Amino acid sequence: MIINYWEGATRAYHHTAPINMLYGLYQALYLILEEGEQNVYQRHMDNHRRLVEGLDKIGIKMLVDEECRLPMLNSVFIPKGADDAAVRSALLKDHKIEIGAGLGPLAGKIWRIGLMGHTARPENVDKLLAALKTVL
Repeated sequence: MIINYWEGATRAYHHTAPINMLYGLYQALYLILEEGEQNVYQRHMDNHRRLVEGLDKIGIKMLVDEECRLPMLNSVFIPKGADDAAVRSALLKDHKIEIGAGLGPLAGKIWRIGLMGHTARPENVDKLLAALKTVL
């Protein structure tokens, strides 16, 4: 579909194609190939471990057992006494950092912290940890 779009072929698909998303996917895959798959995997693991260690130092525990965790999506228990929405709002407003709320039965109990792509970098992990210390 994207090749047809690039080459100016008559549109055959009956919906508007998500062209910007396809360009984004192309660029993301290009960056992975450029960095190397193993390097990308290692960077995500290293920064996941950095996050877990830093969260542990400020008393925030992980929801998922270590052997079952995804390094790109980190679910953590909301510390006792912390206001879920107020903390997430302050992180976004004051530090330009967005973390996800818990969903379904975990709403109000956990936060979801993504370390994907560009965000899986030591400086971003350190910025989040410092911001959490300030907000909490």
